[in-house]
Amino acid sequence: MPLDILTFGEALVEVMRTEVGQALDRPALFTGPYPSGAPFIFAVQAARLGAKVGAIGAVGDDAFGKCLLDQLHVDGVDTRGVTTLKTHTTGVAFVAYNPDGSRDFVFHARHAAAGQLSVSMLKPDLFDGLKCLHLMGSTLSIHAEALAMGWRAVELAREAGAKISFDPNLRPQLSPVERARVAFKPIIDAADVLMPTAEEAQLLTGKTSTEEAIQSLLDDYAERIIILTQGKAGCTVYRMGVAPTHVPSFSVNEVDPTGAGDCFDAGFLTRWLAGDPPETAARFANACGALAVTAQGPMAGAQTSDLVLAFINQQRSS
Repeated sequence: MPLDILTFGEALVEVMRTEVGQALDRPALFTGPYPSGAPFIFAVQAARLGAKVGAIGAVGDDAFGKCLLDQLHVDGVDTRGVTTLKTHTTGVAFVAYNPDGSRDFVFHARHAAAGQLSVSMLKPDLFDGLKCLHLMGSTLSIHAEALAMGWRAVELAREAGAKISFDPNLRPQLSPVERARVAFKPIIDAADVLMPTAEEAQLLTGKTSTEEAIQSLLDDYAERIIILTQGKAGCTVYRMGVAPTHVPSFSVNEVDPTGAGDCFDAGFLTRWLAGDPPETAARFANACGALAVTAQGPMAGAQTSDLVLAFINQQRSS
């Protein structure tokens, strides 16, 4: 059966401190493992929303790999593209929460199974009838082979007639901005949907204002949609020839911020591919992102369509 959405990237489990303010450089309690990895959080959210989703990556032949694969199977994510390696252990992210709301990470990813991404993982049959390919800049910044995988995936998706979605998710610690600007250009040029922050839009275009950056990204792309993500302020939808539309966020009690952006991306693409106008899809995406932070664990807050719609309706009536 053809996929609605395909993505690829780092397959991880997450182990986090149990209390705020517990640093990673001293003994304290952890909880986990929780299935994680940005592309896989995205895939699980999209699947729970009813999309047919496939994810490509690698796990180790170990308990952590089983933890992630079991979750993907429960949610119906197509795992034909997930390779189990006997030569590497599954990637792990260790997370600490700071009193100011920031987080500290220690990753075992680049030299784990998660980092063994290669162009050979792009099985052509995963692209047959595909509707949308979703890429993330953090994945493309892991190493040169991951970037080459992104370029090739775009070629295969275009050949299949699929849309291209790109969340720049810039990580300067992985790839300097100047390098990312050059490396991401073929993907940005091909993208039908871009979901940057204001800072990312400016950095990737070299423009000094958000307005100039957005206009630069819209020039010569009559059908392109840009969703400027603004965290707790919501998002703004930009299209050629249409006045920008700001879509406000939802107020929730934050428990765990991990995965909010990935759930937002999945919410938008799932509804947009189903035919919703971009502004309507963006409101749904805001709800997905808000709900994502209300539970402990990267995938725990990803909800079904019925629950997301009920949340939106409850917010309207309150």
